[in-house]
Amino acid sequence: MLDILRKSLHFGIGAISMTREKAEQLVQEAVKKGEINSDEAKGLADQLVKKGEEERHHLTTTVKQEVKQMREEIGFVSQEKFKQLEERVLKMEQQLETMK
Repeated sequence: MLDILRKSLHFGIGAISMTREKAEQLVQEAVKKGEINSDEAKGLADQLVKKGEEERHHLTTTVKQEVKQMREEIGFVSQEKFKQLEERVLKMEQQLETMK
């Protein structure tokens, strides 16, 4: 399940990046056609890059929240919590051995 979520996240980020690249290409074409000047193109390209980064951040945050919620609903424990439990069990085993 987590693998599917990771692939979805990578696909989403890839789609955002591809859109940004396509937008930059369209800006260059607009400059060649004389529809906008070079200064406007730089500003527009910068805005598109910024918007792409914001969208990527939003997507990443959303996916992390969804995964966290799913883990809580299903009842998965974190690696940190699992290690803590392992350590507790090991200590209890050692105490049992010393009691024998």
